[in-house]
Amino acid sequence: MPRIPEPLHALLANLIDYAGLYPPAGLPLPAVLENYEAYLASAESWMLNRLVLPAAVLPEVRLRDNWRVTLLVEGEPGPLPAQVETLETRLPRRLSLATYCEAPIGRIGGDAFAKIRTGGVTAEATPSSEALADFLGAAASRRIAFKATAGLHHPMRSATMHGFVNVFVAAAFAWHGAERGVILDVLNDGDAGAFQFLAGELRWRGRSLAAAEVQGARRDFAHSFGSCSFTEPVADLRALGWLA
Repeated sequence: MPRIPEPLHALLANLIDYAGLYPPAGLPLPAVLENYEAYLASAESWMLNRLVLPAAVLPEVRLRDNWRVTLLVEGEPGPLPAQVETLETRLPRRLSLATYCEAPIGRIGGDAFAKIRTGGVTAEATPSSEALADFLGAAASRRIAFKATAGLHHPMRSATMHGFVNVFVAAAFAWHGAERGVILDVLNDGDAGAFQFLAGELRWRGRSLAAAEVQGARRDFAHSFGSCSFTEPVADLRALGWLA
């Protein structure tokens, strides 16, 4: 298999939280669990992050030792299995584990993370590029890490949907001090050829980030995105020629 360029690997590693229970997939729980186990055994497992589950179904799930879970909760959940690593809530504060808060960035306190909704089942659920650029700039300036959820099914920006490559490259530039106009232009760029992943750097239209800068932005800032499909993003990346 051809070696994946270091900046592309840094951008994609542990990027996708598998959320097959949620729309538009809306799969039954047994299928979701079976899929997650299969994805962990696949050649693309290095791109897979946590399994997204609501707290209500946790008693029904036999967690495998190598599974990693992010749990959607309404409040403090109490004791949890070791496989549950993070929590997600609409509250603006950290709970007993690392917590992603789907709340206005200015209200998130302490050492909590942010959660941004980047799409949904209707067009109205998708934030504008301007709103997303504002979020990335605000989160970067406050040094608040985030995850995204909903809508990022494809790598590249299209007429109606944000692309996950756009969002996470824009986040990396934001983390390293790019101005709002650059962040916005990255978010709006639907040309895959404008994103070059070379031996030691990511280049986008005359600007560049070292592979180590991409890796640092992912580790410290732009953590992951939830997707109801794992195979669809992988297939799209392969169609672009970015994966073997």
